[in-house]
Formats: sequence, C-alpha cells, structure tokens
Amino acid sequence: MAGNSALSAAVKAKKDEFYTQLTDIEKEMRYYRKHFKDKTVLCNCDDPFESNFFKYFVLNFNRLGLKKLIATCYFSSPIIGQQLQYHFNQDGQMTFSFGDDTSDDYKAKRPYKAIVTSVYDTTGDGGVDMVDVAKLFMSGENELSELDGDGDFRSQECLELLDESDIVVTNPPFSLFREYIATLMQHEKKFIIIGNVNAITYKEVFPLIMQNKIWIGASIHSGDRAFYVPDDYPLNAAGCGVDQDGRRFIRVKGVRWYTNLDFKQRHEDLILVRKYTPDVYLNYDNYDGINVDSTADIPCDYSGMMGVPITFLDKYNPDQFEILGVTQSWCGVASKIYPKQIQIDKNGKRTTVGKLNDGAAIKVSEPPKDKTYYDVDGELFIKTYARVLVRNKHPEPPKEVK
Repeated sequence: MAGNSALSAAVKAKKDEFYTQLTDIEKEMRYYRKHFKDKTVLCNCDDPFESNFFKYFVLNFNRLGLKKLIATCYFSSPIIGQQLQYHFNQDGQMTFSFGDDTSDDYKAKRPYKAIVTSVYDTTGDGGVDMVDVAKLFMSGENELSELDGDGDFRSQECLELLDESDIVVTNPPFSLFREYIATLMQHEKKFIIIGNVNAITYKEVFPLIMQNKIWIGASIHSGDRAFYVPDDYPLNAAGCGVDQDGRRFIRVKGVRWYTNLDFKQRHEDLILVRKYTPDVYLNYDNYDGINVDSTADIPCDYSGMMGVPITFLDKYNPDQFEILGVTQSWCGVASKIYPKQIQIDKNGKRTTVGKLNDGAAIKVSEPPKDKTYYDVDGELFIKTYARVLVRNKHPEPPKEVK
C-alpha cells in the first residue's frame, strides 16, 4: 500500500490532488444529517461535477433540506471539464456540454463556481441524477459562472463565499492543511474536512483539539483509504492502481475526518478494563506521567497524567477525559508545567538533552535492538512516538468483562 511515504512525497512536491471516494463521504456525512437542514454548504476545494463532495450534496440536496450548495474549483485542477464543459457563444452567453457531448480537447479550463438552490427531476424519469443537475444549470435555475481569480480558497472572492456559508465540507490540499484550518477558524466556520492523522500534532491544530474546538470525525479510525488521482499521477507504490472505470487511485494510510460539528458517538465512554501497576506502566523521565502504549491499555483507576497514542483521539470523549498537552516542546504540559530536562543521577541533578526533550523519554537498562536510543552520561533513554497527555476525569475500578 502507498502509506504515508506516498503522502509525504506528494506534500513535498505540492502534488496533492487527492479526490475522496463517494463511499467514504457517505459514511461520514450520515452522522451530521441534523446539522445540514436549512444551511448553506460550501465545497471550496472541489470541482463541480467532478468532485464527489459536490455530487453527494447536490444529489442529497432535498433529503438533507439544504438551503444552498456552493462549490468552487482551482485554476490548475487537472480534472476540470471531464464531465461538464462550458463555452461562450458569439453573443457572450454561456453554453454547456455534458456527458457524451463533451470534447477530449476542451481548452476553456477556467475556474468557476456553481451555486445550487433547487434540485428536482427535470427529465421525468422519476429520479434525480447528474443529468437533471446539468439541465438546471443550462436553464439558469441554478448558477454557474466563472470566477474572477484563480479559485484559491484564500482569495477575496472565495473568502466572501466562505462568509456566506454555514458549513464547509471538502478535502483540502494536505500541503495547505495548516493554513486551511486557520482560515476556517478565523472565519468561525463549522466544517467537516479530511486530512492526515499526523495533523493532530501540528502546532496550529493540536491546541484547537486540546481546547475542544475541533475533534476527530466518526467514520475513519484505522486502515487506509483509496483516493483518486489525476491521470499523470505516478503509480509507483504498492496499493496504487486503476479501477474498472479507468480512474487512477492510490491508497493512503492514516487519514482522518476533522470537524467541529458534534455527534452522539463522540460522547460514548471508552470502556476501560486494565488496572494500574507500576511495573507495567513506566514513568517518563521528562514528564510527570506514565506511558500507555495503546488505547486499549489505558488503566481505569489511574488519576494522574498519561501519555497515550495520538490514535486515542479516535475514541476521545471530552466528558470522560481531559487533554493536558502533547509530547512536543511547544504545547501544553510539555512546555508550561514540567522542566524540559532529564534526571541522570541519584542526586537529582538534571541536564538538558537537546532534541530528546521534544518527545517523551523513558530510561532503559540496556541498548534496545530495534529503537533509536540516547546516551546521557552513561544513562540510556528511548523516545516514544508522539503521545497525547491526558487525565481520566472519573477514575474507577475495572469493569467486569463479559
């Protein structure tokens, strides 16, 4: 499978035109149906007609009770015009080609916006599909018009559309995820977006998670996901391929939905069955807390600080746990409460240990065979993967496992 190596390479090259599959969108959106009624939804990193986000919302427009749907595309999109193409006649009027009438050598690839306020069966076949949607644009009942600029979500005209919307739902470029989140928060928008799980530890993102301003979505908690990519995208990693319709895809590990819309499952308690014992849960040497290697191993009866994997946030219930920080030098407990040093002798002398302070460190008796370790005046330490620092609000005895 492509894994994070393909994702990292794409981000470095700014070649991250990943297109979310419709099934993944459907699985997530079903948790937020009540939030969409009478709302304006914006898909501002999408190609109308080509984007599965646009397709999902336009085909479910009436079922969700939407007030309006707005979608915009970026000027460099490699898939624009594959399913719907627009032209201007001699009178300057916009005309359309759709489906089988489109041309392979379509040149007029200008960024445009689609605004939908009405969706119904125009063909009389008893259902609503993309043909009906296209006809409603052709008749002028819904609006399709060129953008003045390049369609970048940071441009003034796109920010005005953002201000007009209630909820943003899209797959932003992974390389711009920090800036995209910052824009949404600045404009105080509700959103459901998809990104890399490692974004949890970004200094622009984690404080928002710690303050319960954003959280992980409902449907993706493990495994990899397939994303469609442009025709010129290299398929040189395991797990990449071409589907039955000829569309290229890659599989990416570690993706998550990020949102600030609440859903019921977020408030379900994590069932804890482990009991704390000091020989199993080792103390960090540069944090006043214990290390927990997996979410399933969180002890139910421990009231102090615990370092848990970032995937704990998949099951984080704010009513059950408090997030105190993350094992990075810039946030929370890591920088504000405990000294960024490691004790290296029995007399309590502490010495700064450089980059080791950016993660949680545990003293070991002998050099590990499969991990990087640090030698500090003869004392050996290993650094764990990134850990979220949490506290159980209601520690209690283990529950009986049936």
